[in-house]
Amino acid sequence: MKIGPKYKICRRIGDRVFGKCQTTKFTISGPDKKRRTGKRPKGAPSEYALQLLEKQKARFSYGITERQFSKYVEGVKKHKGSDRATSLFKTLENRLDNVIFRLGLASSRALARQLVSHGHILVNNRRTRVPSLQVKVGDKIKIRPQSLNNGVFQNLTEKIKDYNTPEWLSLDIEKGEGVVKGEPVVGKAETIINFESILEYYSR
Repeated sequence: MKIGPKYKICRRIGDRVFGKCQTTKFTISGPDKKRRTGKRPKGAPSEYALQLLEKQKARFSYGITERQFSKYVEGVKKHKGSDRATSLFKTLENRLDNVIFRLGLASSRALARQLVSHGHILVNNRRTRVPSLQVKVGDKIKIRPQSLNNGVFQNLTEKIKDYNTPEWLSLDIEKGEGVVKGEPVVGKAETIINFESILEYYSR
């Protein structure tokens, strides 16, 4: 997915949704710059504008297109009697590319998508090239043995030795294999997103 200038996007939505924005350079030139220069902030954004920002924050955080995102929203709307906001969150978190990122096997979701597309990942010992694949509790995600010597995975053990895997996942670093132990938990992601607000945006 072509995204565009990441600094500008982070400033516009007011969140560090890309790794590039999680730097000192971004902090110095980021959203607080206008306040430091004495310029007055614009008036309070409308409810619609806030809902749009939440939607964009989610889209860019997970790296998916508007079309994909809309399909996910339409899907959770069909879940009668359920917490639709939580369902949307779990749908996004359970994407294979996100799980690879959460396991620490890739430094970003963009890299995780590339690894899947290039055939470096096995799910339950089967090769897949679908980054959007929905994983389930009990699924095993593993680096393809023939790919372990690929430069991307070199020194992986050293790179992620201090990484804390989310509670709903487990990782055997030596084997390069992860297991989905449970369901992702709302509020424990690196970017806090208001999924209720997003659903309200699509209900207009």
